[in-house]
Amino acid sequence: MKEKITLLFKPFLIALIGLIIGYSFLHWVIFIELEIFPLKKIITNFGIPIVLTGLTAWFFLLPRFKLLNLEAKKGNWRDFYSVILWMILTVPLIITQEYLVSATGKLTELNSVNEINTSELTKYYTIRDYFIDKNTIGVHSSFDVSGKHNNNFNMHIYIALPIFENALDTNDTDIKPSAWLGIEYKETINNRLEENEKEEKYQQFADESQTDFDNTNVSKFIYLDRLGHSDERDGFIEAIEKNPIYEPNEIILKSVNETFEARNGSKLSWIIGSSLVGSIVWLIMLFIPKIDDQQLKRIKAGKPDKEAQEELQDFIDFLIPKEGYFISPILIYLNIAVFIIMMAAGLGFISFKGQDLLVWGANYRPSTMDGEWWRLLSSTFIHGGLMHLLFNMYGLLFVGIFLEPVLGKTKFVVSYLVAGILASVASLWWYEATISVGASGAIFGMYGVFLAFMLTKIFHPDFSKSFLLSTTVFVGFNLLMGFTGGIDNAAHIGGLISGFIIGLVLTPILNKEGKE
Repeated sequence: MKEKITLLFKPFLIALIGLIIGYSFLHWVIFIELEIFPLKKIITNFGIPIVLTGLTAWFFLLPRFKLLNLEAKKGNWRDFYSVILWMILTVPLIITQEYLVSATGKLTELNSVNEINTSELTKYYTIRDYFIDKNTIGVHSSFDVSGKHNNNFNMHIYIALPIFENALDTNDTDIKPSAWLGIEYKETINNRLEENEKEEKYQQFADESQTDFDNTNVSKFIYLDRLGHSDERDGFIEAIEKNPIYEPNEIILKSVNETFEARNGSKLSWIIGSSLVGSIVWLIMLFIPKIDDQQLKRIKAGKPDKEAQEELQDFIDFLIPKEGYFISPILIYLNIAVFIIMMAAGLGFISFKGQDLLVWGANYRPSTMDGEWWRLLSSTFIHGGLMHLLFNMYGLLFVGIFLEPVLGKTKFVVSYLVAGILASVASLWWYEATISVGASGAIFGMYGVFLAFMLTKIFHPDFSKSFLLSTTVFVGFNLLMGFTGGIDNAAHIGGLISGFIIGLVLTPILNKEGKE
Protein backbone atom coordinates (compact mmCIF):
# COMPACT_ATOMS: atom_id res chain seq x y z
CA MET A 1 0.00 0.00 0.00
CA LYS A 2 2.97 2.26 0.56
CA GLU A 3 3.66 2.28 -3.18
CA LYS A 4 0.04 3.23 -3.92
CA ILE A 5 0.21 6.15 -1.51
CA THR A 6 3.51 7.40 -2.88
CA LEU A 7 2.99 6.82 -6.60
CA LEU A 8 -0.79 7.33 -6.93
CA PHE A 9 -2.43 9.08 -3.98
CA LYS A 10 0.16 11.82 -3.42
CA PRO A 11 0.12 12.88 -7.10
CA PHE A 12 -3.70 12.97 -6.88
CA LEU A 13 -3.56 15.31 -3.86
CA ILE A 14 -1.00 17.51 -5.60
CA ALA A 15 -3.25 17.71 -8.67
CA LEU A 16 -6.37 18.47 -6.60
CA ILE A 17 -4.77 21.20 -4.48
CA GLY A 18 -2.82 22.60 -7.43
CA LEU A 19 -5.95 22.91 -9.58
CA ILE A 20 -7.97 24.59 -6.83
CA ILE A 21 -5.26 27.10 -5.91
CA GLY A 22 -3.81 27.61 -9.39
CA TYR A 23 -6.96 28.11 -11.43
CA SER A 24 -8.74 30.05 -8.68
CA PHE A 25 -5.87 32.55 -8.63
CA LEU A 26 -5.89 32.90 -12.42
CA HIS A 27 -9.69 33.19 -12.42
CA TRP A 28 -9.56 35.97 -9.86
CA VAL A 29 -6.80 37.92 -11.62
CA ILE A 30 -7.91 37.51 -15.25
CA PHE A 31 -11.70 37.36 -15.09
CA ILE A 32 -12.65 39.12 -11.83
CA GLU A 33 -10.04 41.71 -10.83
CA LEU A 34 -8.74 42.82 -14.25
CA GLU A 35 -11.66 41.56 -16.39
CA ILE A 36 -9.28 41.02 -19.32
CA PHE A 37 -11.65 38.64 -21.11
CA PRO A 38 -15.44 39.13 -20.81
CA LEU A 39 -16.26 35.42 -20.69
CA LYS A 40 -19.59 34.21 -19.41
CA LYS A 41 -19.93 32.67 -15.98
CA ILE A 42 -20.78 29.25 -17.45
CA ILE A 43 -17.33 29.20 -19.10
CA THR A 44 -15.18 30.53 -16.23
CA ASN A 45 -16.96 28.63 -13.46
CA PHE A 46 -17.88 25.44 -15.28
CA GLY A 47 -16.37 25.00 -18.73
CA ILE A 48 -12.72 25.78 -17.99
CA PRO A 49 -12.66 23.66 -14.78
CA ILE A 50 -14.05 20.66 -16.67
CA VAL A 51 -11.39 20.98 -19.39
CA LEU A 52 -8.54 21.55 -16.91
CA THR A 53 -9.44 18.55 -14.75
CA GLY A 54 -9.87 16.41 -17.84
CA LEU A 55 -6.43 17.35 -19.17
CA THR A 56 -4.85 16.87 -15.74
CA ALA A 57 -6.40 13.43 -15.33
CA TRP A 58 -5.52 12.38 -18.87
CA PHE A 59 -1.89 13.48 -19.05
CA PHE A 60 -0.75 13.51 -15.41
CA LEU A 61 -2.69 10.83 -13.51
CA LEU A 62 -4.00 8.25 -16.00
CA PRO A 63 -0.52 7.03 -17.08
CA ARG A 64 0.04 6.03 -13.44
CA PHE A 65 -2.93 3.65 -13.61
CA LYS A 66 -0.56 1.12 -15.20
CA LEU A 67 0.65 0.45 -11.66
CA LEU A 68 -2.76 -1.04 -10.84
CA ASN A 69 -4.08 -4.32 -12.15
CA LEU A 70 -7.45 -3.11 -13.44
CA GLU A 71 -8.07 -6.03 -15.78
CA ALA A 72 -11.38 -7.87 -15.30
CA LYS A 73 -12.87 -11.03 -16.76
CA LYS A 74 -15.28 -9.02 -18.89
CA GLY A 75 -13.34 -5.90 -19.69
CA ASN A 76 -11.21 -3.30 -18.00
CA TRP A 77 -11.90 -1.02 -15.01
CA ARG A 78 -9.61 1.70 -16.31
CA ASP A 79 -12.36 3.76 -17.93
CA PHE A 80 -14.48 3.58 -14.76
CA TYR A 81 -11.57 4.75 -12.62
CA SER A 82 -10.88 7.55 -15.11
CA VAL A 83 -14.44 8.90 -14.96
CA ILE A 84 -14.55 8.77 -11.15
CA LEU A 85 -11.17 10.53 -10.93
CA TRP A 86 -12.38 13.26 -13.29
CA MET A 87 -15.51 13.81 -11.19
CA ILE A 88 -13.58 13.91 -7.92
CA LEU A 89 -11.25 16.59 -9.30
CA THR A 90 -14.00 18.60 -11.01
CA VAL A 91 -16.65 18.99 -8.30
CA PRO A 92 -14.58 20.92 -5.69
CA LEU A 93 -12.97 23.03 -8.42
CA ILE A 94 -16.37 24.17 -9.73
CA ILE A 95 -17.70 24.91 -6.24
CA THR A 96 -14.53 26.90 -5.50
CA GLN A 97 -15.16 29.18 -8.47
CA GLU A 98 -18.70 29.90 -7.29
CA TYR A 99 -17.32 30.69 -3.84
CA LEU A 100 -14.57 32.85 -5.33
CA VAL A 101 -17.03 35.11 -7.15
CA SER A 102 -19.20 35.77 -4.10
CA ALA A 103 -16.41 35.86 -1.48
CA THR A 104 -14.23 38.38 -3.33
CA GLY A 105 -17.12 40.62 -4.38
CA LYS A 106 -16.93 44.11 -2.85
CA LEU A 107 -19.92 45.84 -1.27
CA THR A 108 -20.18 49.54 -2.17
CA GLU A 109 -22.45 51.92 -0.27
CA LEU A 110 -24.00 54.60 -2.50
CA ASN A 111 -25.93 57.67 -1.34
CA SER A 112 -27.72 57.81 -4.70
CA VAL A 113 -28.13 55.37 -7.56
CA ASN A 114 -26.65 58.02 -9.86
CA GLU A 115 -23.25 57.45 -8.19
CA ILE A 116 -23.07 53.98 -9.72
CA ASN A 117 -21.92 55.48 -13.04
CA THR A 118 -19.18 57.62 -11.50
CA SER A 119 -17.71 55.16 -8.99
CA GLU A 120 -15.71 51.99 -9.60
CA LEU A 121 -17.97 49.09 -10.53
CA THR A 122 -18.17 46.42 -7.84
CA LYS A 123 -20.12 43.21 -7.35
CA TYR A 124 -22.56 44.35 -4.64
CA TYR A 125 -24.29 47.61 -3.70
CA THR A 126 -26.41 49.23 -1.04
CA ILE A 127 -28.23 52.40 -2.14
CA ARG A 128 -29.87 55.05 0.04
CA ASP A 129 -31.80 57.11 -2.55
CA TYR A 130 -33.44 55.31 -5.45
CA PHE A 131 -36.77 54.87 -7.21
CA ILE A 132 -37.67 51.78 -9.22
CA ASP A 133 -40.17 52.51 -11.98
CA LYS A 134 -42.59 49.59 -12.14
CA ASN A 135 -44.73 51.14 -14.85
CA THR A 136 -42.16 51.52 -17.65
CA ILE A 137 -40.58 48.13 -17.99
CA GLY A 138 -39.04 45.93 -20.65
CA VAL A 139 -40.03 42.29 -21.01
CA HIS A 140 -38.34 39.48 -22.94
CA SER A 141 -39.33 35.83 -23.22
CA SER A 142 -36.73 33.17 -23.95
CA PHE A 143 -36.85 29.41 -24.49
CA ASP A 144 -34.20 26.71 -24.52
CA VAL A 145 -33.87 22.97 -24.09
CA SER A 146 -31.72 21.00 -21.65
CA GLY A 147 -31.32 17.60 -20.03
CA LYS A 148 -30.42 14.26 -21.50
CA HIS A 149 -31.67 14.06 -25.09
CA ASN A 150 -33.15 17.58 -24.74
CA ASN A 151 -36.09 16.33 -22.67
CA ASN A 152 -36.57 19.63 -20.81
CA PHE A 153 -38.16 22.73 -22.34
CA ASN A 154 -37.16 25.77 -20.29
CA MET A 155 -39.25 28.96 -20.33
CA HIS A 156 -37.85 32.28 -19.12
CA ILE A 157 -39.45 35.68 -18.68
CA TYR A 158 -37.00 38.53 -18.08
CA ILE A 159 -38.33 41.82 -16.70
CA ALA A 160 -36.10 44.92 -16.58
CA LEU A 161 -37.15 47.91 -14.46
CA PRO A 162 -35.40 51.31 -14.72
CA ILE A 163 -33.87 52.71 -11.51
CA PHE A 164 -33.81 56.49 -10.89
CA GLU A 165 -32.79 58.68 -7.98
CA ASN A 166 -36.37 59.73 -7.28
CA ALA A 167 -39.88 59.47 -8.72
CA LEU A 168 -39.72 62.97 -10.30
CA ASP A 169 -37.04 61.76 -12.72
CA THR A 170 -39.64 59.66 -14.52
CA ASN A 171 -41.42 62.84 -15.67
CA ASP A 172 -38.41 63.93 -17.75
CA THR A 173 -37.59 61.59 -20.65
CA ASP A 174 -34.19 63.26 -21.02
CA ILE A 175 -33.14 61.74 -17.69
CA LYS A 176 -31.87 58.23 -18.29
CA PRO A 177 -31.97 55.44 -15.69
CA SER A 178 -28.65 54.89 -13.95
CA ALA A 179 -29.17 51.13 -13.75
CA TRP A 180 -31.82 48.45 -14.19
CA LEU A 181 -33.36 45.99 -11.78
CA GLY A 182 -33.74 42.50 -13.23
CA ILE A 183 -36.45 40.03 -12.23
CA GLU A 184 -36.53 36.59 -13.82
CA TYR A 185 -39.30 34.01 -13.84
CA LYS A 186 -38.56 30.52 -15.11
CA GLU A 187 -40.28 27.19 -15.42
CA THR A 188 -39.41 23.83 -17.02
CA ILE A 189 -41.86 21.56 -18.81
CA ASN A 190 -41.58 18.36 -20.83
CA ASN A 191 -40.12 18.99 -24.29
CA ARG A 192 -42.13 16.05 -25.68
CA LEU A 193 -45.38 18.04 -25.43
CA GLU A 194 -47.08 19.13 -28.64
CA GLU A 195 -46.65 22.76 -29.74
CA ASN A 196 -50.21 23.71 -28.74
CA GLU A 197 -49.63 22.14 -25.29
CA LYS A 198 -46.40 24.12 -24.89
CA GLU A 199 -48.21 27.33 -25.83
CA GLU A 200 -50.92 26.56 -23.25
CA LYS A 201 -48.29 25.87 -20.56
CA TYR A 202 -46.44 29.08 -21.44
CA GLN A 203 -49.60 31.18 -21.22
CA GLN A 204 -50.34 29.72 -17.79
CA PHE A 205 -46.74 30.41 -16.73
CA ALA A 206 -46.96 33.99 -18.06
CA ASP A 207 -50.21 34.64 -16.19
CA GLU A 208 -48.76 33.33 -12.91
CA SER A 209 -45.62 35.43 -13.41
CA GLN A 210 -47.71 38.55 -14.04
CA THR A 211 -49.70 37.97 -10.86
CA ASP A 212 -46.53 37.51 -8.80
CA PHE A 213 -44.94 40.62 -10.34
CA ASP A 214 -48.01 42.75 -9.59
CA ASN A 215 -47.95 41.66 -5.94
CA THR A 216 -44.19 42.06 -5.42
CA ASN A 217 -42.68 45.10 -3.73
CA VAL A 218 -39.65 45.51 -6.02
CA SER A 219 -38.17 48.26 -3.81
CA LYS A 220 -37.73 45.96 -0.85
CA PHE A 221 -34.25 44.42 -0.66
CA ILE A 222 -31.17 44.34 1.58
CA TYR A 223 -28.54 44.81 -1.11
CA LEU A 224 -28.11 44.50 -4.88
CA ASP A 225 -26.01 42.07 -6.90
CA ARG A 226 -24.53 43.36 -10.17
CA LEU A 227 -24.74 40.63 -12.80
CA GLY A 228 -21.62 39.66 -14.72
CA HIS A 229 -21.48 38.14 -18.18
CA SER A 230 -24.06 35.37 -18.31
CA ASP A 231 -27.10 34.14 -20.22
CA GLU A 232 -29.25 35.65 -17.47
CA ARG A 233 -27.72 39.08 -18.03
CA ASP A 234 -28.18 38.73 -21.79
CA GLY A 235 -31.86 38.02 -21.19
CA PHE A 236 -32.26 41.22 -19.18
CA ILE A 237 -30.44 43.25 -21.84
CA GLU A 238 -32.90 41.90 -24.42
CA ALA A 239 -35.70 43.05 -22.10
CA ILE A 240 -34.15 46.52 -21.73
CA GLU A 241 -33.99 46.91 -25.51
CA LYS A 242 -37.76 46.32 -25.61
CA ASN A 243 -38.37 49.16 -23.19
CA PRO A 244 -40.50 51.74 -25.06
CA ILE A 245 -38.77 54.87 -23.73
CA TYR A 246 -35.23 54.53 -22.39
CA GLU A 247 -31.99 53.64 -24.11
CA PRO A 248 -30.18 50.47 -22.95
CA ASN A 249 -27.91 50.58 -19.91
CA GLU A 250 -25.93 47.43 -19.28
CA ILE A 251 -25.71 47.77 -15.49
CA ILE A 252 -28.12 45.04 -14.39
CA LEU A 253 -28.83 44.56 -10.68
CA LYS A 254 -30.70 41.81 -8.85
CA SER A 255 -32.20 42.29 -5.42
CA VAL A 256 -31.00 40.11 -2.54
CA ASN A 257 -33.09 39.70 0.61
CA GLU A 258 -30.59 38.13 2.95
CA THR A 259 -27.68 39.50 4.94
CA PHE A 260 -24.49 40.29 3.05
CA GLU A 261 -22.55 37.96 5.38
CA ALA A 262 -24.69 35.05 4.18
CA ARG A 263 -23.85 35.55 0.49
CA ASN A 264 -21.44 32.60 0.40
CA GLY A 265 -23.97 30.19 1.86
CA SER A 266 -22.35 26.84 2.63
CA LYS A 267 -20.00 26.88 -0.38
CA LEU A 268 -16.83 26.75 1.74
CA SER A 269 -18.13 23.70 3.61
CA TRP A 270 -18.99 22.07 0.30
CA ILE A 271 -15.47 22.73 -1.03
CA ILE A 272 -13.87 21.13 2.02
CA GLY A 273 -16.43 18.34 2.19
CA SER A 274 -16.30 17.39 -1.49
CA SER A 275 -12.49 17.44 -1.46
CA LEU A 276 -12.33 15.31 1.68
CA VAL A 277 -14.99 12.82 0.58
CA GLY A 278 -13.49 12.61 -2.91
CA SER A 279 -10.03 11.95 -1.48
CA ILE A 280 -11.36 9.20 0.80
CA VAL A 281 -13.28 7.58 -2.07
CA TRP A 282 -10.20 7.68 -4.26
CA LEU A 283 -8.04 6.21 -1.50
CA ILE A 284 -10.51 3.34 -1.04
CA MET A 285 -10.56 2.74 -4.79
CA LEU A 286 -6.76 2.51 -4.75
CA PHE A 287 -6.96 -0.11 -2.00
CA ILE A 288 -9.08 -2.50 -4.10
CA PRO A 289 -6.91 -3.51 -7.11
CA LYS A 290 -3.59 -5.29 -6.75
CA ILE A 291 -0.30 -3.76 -7.81
CA ASP A 292 1.16 -4.88 -11.11
CA ASP A 293 4.62 -6.07 -10.05
CA GLN A 294 6.13 -5.66 -13.51
CA GLN A 295 4.99 -2.05 -13.72
CA LEU A 296 6.26 -1.41 -10.19
CA LYS A 297 9.69 -2.77 -11.11
CA ARG A 298 9.70 -0.65 -14.28
CA ILE A 299 8.86 2.52 -12.33
CA LYS A 300 11.48 1.83 -9.64
CA ALA A 301 14.06 1.16 -12.35
CA GLY A 302 13.17 4.46 -14.01
CA LYS A 303 12.35 2.83 -17.36
CA PRO A 304 9.90 4.57 -19.74
CA ASP A 305 6.45 3.10 -20.36
CA LYS A 306 6.65 2.01 -23.99
CA GLU A 307 2.97 1.04 -24.11
CA ALA A 308 1.91 4.46 -22.86
CA GLN A 309 4.17 6.09 -25.41
CA GLU A 310 2.57 4.02 -28.15
CA GLU A 311 -0.92 4.97 -26.93
CA LEU A 312 0.06 8.64 -26.95
CA GLN A 313 1.45 8.28 -30.45
CA ASP A 314 -1.77 6.60 -31.61
CA PHE A 315 -3.76 9.47 -30.10
CA ILE A 316 -1.57 12.03 -31.87
CA ASP A 317 -1.99 10.11 -35.12
CA PHE A 318 -5.74 10.58 -34.87
CA LEU A 319 -5.21 14.34 -34.64
CA ILE A 320 -2.88 14.72 -37.63
CA PRO A 321 -4.24 14.50 -41.20
CA LYS A 322 -2.40 11.86 -43.20
CA GLU A 323 -2.81 9.68 -46.25
CA GLY A 324 -6.01 7.66 -45.94
CA TYR A 325 -7.22 9.79 -43.04
CA PHE A 326 -6.99 13.37 -44.24
CA ILE A 327 -10.49 14.85 -44.55
CA SER A 328 -11.96 13.42 -41.34
CA PRO A 329 -9.66 15.30 -38.90
CA ILE A 330 -10.05 18.49 -40.92
CA LEU A 331 -13.84 18.25 -40.67
CA ILE A 332 -13.51 17.63 -36.93
CA TYR A 333 -11.24 20.67 -36.58
CA LEU A 334 -13.68 22.86 -38.54
CA ASN A 335 -16.58 21.88 -36.29
CA ILE A 336 -14.51 22.44 -33.14
CA ALA A 337 -13.21 25.78 -34.48
CA VAL A 338 -16.75 27.07 -35.08
CA PHE A 339 -17.73 25.99 -31.56
CA ILE A 340 -14.68 27.73 -30.01
CA ILE A 341 -15.37 30.94 -31.96
CA MET A 342 -19.01 30.93 -30.79
CA MET A 343 -17.87 30.25 -27.23
CA ALA A 344 -15.26 33.05 -27.39
CA ALA A 345 -17.98 35.38 -28.67
CA GLY A 346 -19.71 34.85 -25.33
CA LEU A 347 -22.65 32.82 -26.66
CA GLY A 348 -22.28 30.02 -24.12
CA PHE A 349 -20.52 26.71 -23.49
CA ILE A 350 -22.87 23.93 -22.43
CA SER A 351 -25.58 25.18 -24.77
CA PHE A 352 -26.37 28.08 -27.12
CA LYS A 353 -29.58 30.01 -27.50
CA GLY A 354 -31.78 29.39 -30.50
CA GLN A 355 -31.59 33.02 -31.61
CA ASP A 356 -27.78 32.94 -31.57
CA LEU A 357 -27.76 29.69 -33.55
CA LEU A 358 -30.04 31.31 -36.10
CA VAL A 359 -27.71 34.30 -36.46
CA TRP A 360 -24.72 32.01 -36.98
CA GLY A 361 -26.35 29.98 -39.76
CA ALA A 362 -28.81 27.44 -38.37
CA ASN A 363 -31.28 25.79 -40.71
CA TYR A 364 -34.72 27.37 -40.30
CA ARG A 365 -37.45 27.02 -42.90
CA PRO A 366 -38.71 30.66 -42.92
CA SER A 367 -35.15 31.99 -43.33
CA THR A 368 -33.77 29.27 -45.59
CA MET A 369 -36.68 29.34 -48.03
CA ASP A 370 -36.52 33.12 -48.07
CA GLY A 371 -33.35 32.85 -50.13
CA GLU A 372 -30.75 32.01 -47.45
CA TRP A 373 -30.00 28.58 -48.96
CA TRP A 374 -26.47 28.62 -47.59
CA ARG A 375 -28.01 27.60 -44.26
CA LEU A 376 -28.41 24.06 -45.63
CA LEU A 377 -24.63 23.72 -45.43
CA SER A 378 -23.64 26.18 -42.68
CA SER A 379 -25.97 24.48 -40.19
CA THR A 380 -23.95 21.25 -40.47
CA PHE A 381 -20.92 22.96 -38.88
CA ILE A 382 -22.82 24.51 -35.95
CA HIS A 383 -23.69 22.69 -32.72
CA GLY A 384 -26.14 23.46 -29.96
CA GLY A 385 -23.65 22.90 -27.15
CA LEU A 386 -20.65 21.02 -25.81
CA MET A 387 -22.19 17.53 -25.49
CA HIS A 388 -23.82 17.85 -28.91
CA LEU A 389 -20.40 18.59 -30.39
CA LEU A 390 -18.59 15.81 -28.52
CA PHE A 391 -21.06 13.09 -29.46
CA ASN A 392 -21.04 14.10 -33.12
CA MET A 393 -17.26 14.34 -33.35
CA TYR A 394 -16.90 10.89 -31.78
CA GLY A 395 -19.27 9.50 -34.40
CA LEU A 396 -17.37 11.24 -37.20
CA LEU A 397 -14.03 9.99 -35.86
CA PHE A 398 -15.24 6.39 -35.75
CA VAL A 399 -16.78 6.29 -39.21
CA GLY A 400 -13.98 8.33 -40.78
CA ILE A 401 -11.27 5.92 -39.64
CA PHE A 402 -12.83 3.04 -41.57
CA LEU A 403 -14.61 4.79 -44.44
CA GLU A 404 -12.18 7.45 -45.68
CA PRO A 405 -9.40 5.00 -46.67
CA VAL A 406 -11.94 3.19 -48.87
CA LEU A 407 -13.50 6.28 -50.45
CA GLY A 408 -10.46 8.50 -50.77
CA LYS A 409 -10.35 12.22 -50.00
CA THR A 410 -12.55 13.54 -52.81
CA LYS A 411 -15.34 10.96 -52.61
CA PHE A 412 -15.39 11.17 -48.82
CA VAL A 413 -15.73 14.97 -48.58
CA VAL A 414 -18.27 15.12 -51.42
CA SER A 415 -20.34 12.34 -49.85
CA TYR A 416 -20.19 14.07 -46.46
CA LEU A 417 -21.28 17.46 -47.77
CA VAL A 418 -24.01 16.08 -50.05
CA ALA A 419 -25.43 13.92 -47.25
CA GLY A 420 -25.33 16.91 -44.90
CA ILE A 421 -27.18 19.16 -47.35
CA LEU A 422 -29.81 16.49 -48.10
CA ALA A 423 -30.26 15.93 -44.36
CA SER A 424 -30.91 19.66 -43.97
CA VAL A 425 -33.41 19.50 -46.85
CA ALA A 426 -35.22 16.64 -45.06
CA SER A 427 -35.38 18.74 -41.89
CA LEU A 428 -36.66 21.69 -43.90
CA TRP A 429 -39.38 19.55 -45.45
CA TRP A 430 -40.51 17.96 -42.17
CA TYR A 431 -40.44 20.93 -39.77
CA GLU A 432 -42.28 24.19 -40.39
CA ALA A 433 -40.37 26.38 -37.93
CA THR A 434 -37.66 24.44 -36.07
CA ILE A 435 -34.08 25.68 -35.65
CA SER A 436 -31.84 22.80 -36.73
CA VAL A 437 -28.06 22.54 -36.30
CA GLY A 438 -25.38 19.87 -36.08
CA ALA A 439 -23.19 17.59 -38.12
CA SER A 440 -25.30 14.56 -37.19
CA GLY A 441 -27.19 14.57 -40.51
CA ALA A 442 -23.94 14.41 -42.48
CA ILE A 443 -22.49 11.84 -40.06
CA PHE A 444 -25.61 9.68 -40.37
CA GLY A 445 -25.09 9.98 -44.11
CA MET A 446 -21.61 8.51 -43.76
CA TYR A 447 -23.03 5.69 -41.65
CA GLY A 448 -25.51 5.14 -44.48
CA VAL A 449 -22.59 4.83 -46.90
CA PHE A 450 -20.92 2.53 -44.36
CA LEU A 451 -23.99 0.26 -44.20
CA ALA A 452 -24.30 0.17 -47.99
CA PHE A 453 -20.66 -0.88 -48.32
CA MET A 454 -21.06 -3.61 -45.73
CA LEU A 455 -24.15 -5.00 -47.43
CA THR A 456 -22.60 -4.82 -50.93
CA LYS A 457 -19.41 -6.50 -49.69
CA ILE A 458 -17.08 -3.59 -50.36
CA PHE A 459 -15.64 -4.44 -46.95
CA HIS A 460 -14.27 -7.88 -46.14
CA PRO A 461 -17.02 -10.23 -44.79
CA ASP A 462 -15.23 -10.68 -41.46
CA PHE A 463 -14.98 -6.91 -41.02
CA SER A 464 -18.64 -6.43 -41.95
CA LYS A 465 -19.80 -8.99 -39.38
CA SER A 466 -17.74 -7.30 -36.66
CA PHE A 467 -19.02 -3.78 -37.28
CA LEU A 468 -22.52 -4.31 -38.70
CA LEU A 469 -24.02 -4.92 -35.25
CA SER A 470 -22.25 -1.99 -33.57
CA THR A 471 -23.17 0.35 -36.44
CA THR A 472 -26.80 -0.79 -36.37
CA VAL A 473 -26.97 -0.30 -32.61
CA PHE A 474 -25.43 3.18 -32.89
CA VAL A 475 -27.82 4.29 -35.62
CA GLY A 476 -30.84 2.61 -34.04
CA PHE A 477 -30.18 4.07 -30.58
CA ASN A 478 -29.80 7.61 -31.90
CA LEU A 479 -32.95 7.33 -34.01
CA LEU A 480 -34.87 5.93 -31.06
CA MET A 481 -33.74 8.82 -28.85
CA GLY A 482 -34.83 11.20 -31.59
CA PHE A 483 -38.39 9.93 -31.38
CA THR A 484 -38.55 10.95 -27.70
CA GLY A 485 -38.48 14.61 -28.76
CA GLY A 486 -36.07 17.54 -28.90
CA ILE A 487 -33.84 15.96 -31.57
CA ASP A 488 -33.96 16.54 -35.33
CA ASN A 489 -34.75 13.00 -36.42
CA ALA A 490 -35.76 14.20 -39.87
CA ALA A 491 -32.14 15.20 -40.52
CA HIS A 492 -30.93 11.87 -39.10
CA ILE A 493 -33.22 9.79 -41.30
CA GLY A 494 -32.68 12.04 -44.33
CA GLY A 495 -28.91 11.79 -43.92
CA LEU A 496 -28.99 8.02 -43.39
CA ILE A 497 -31.14 7.35 -46.46
CA SER A 498 -29.21 9.74 -48.69
CA GLY A 499 -25.92 8.25 -47.50
CA PHE A 500 -27.14 4.73 -48.17
CA ILE A 501 -28.11 5.73 -51.71
CA ILE A 502 -24.75 7.45 -52.21
CA GLY A 503 -23.08 4.22 -51.04
CA LEU A 504 -25.04 2.16 -53.57
CA VAL A 505 -24.11 4.61 -56.34
CA LEU A 506 -20.42 4.48 -55.39
CA THR A 507 -20.26 0.67 -55.05
CA PRO A 508 -19.86 -0.13 -58.79
CA ILE A 509 -17.35 2.72 -59.13
CA LEU A 510 -15.22 1.35 -56.31
CA ASN A 511 -15.52 -2.21 -57.66
CA LYS A 512 -14.36 -0.99 -61.06
CA GLU A 513 -11.45 0.93 -59.53
CA GLY A 514 -10.50 -2.17 -57.53
CA LYS A 515 -10.22 -4.28 -60.68
CA GLU A 516 -8.03 -1.79 -62.52
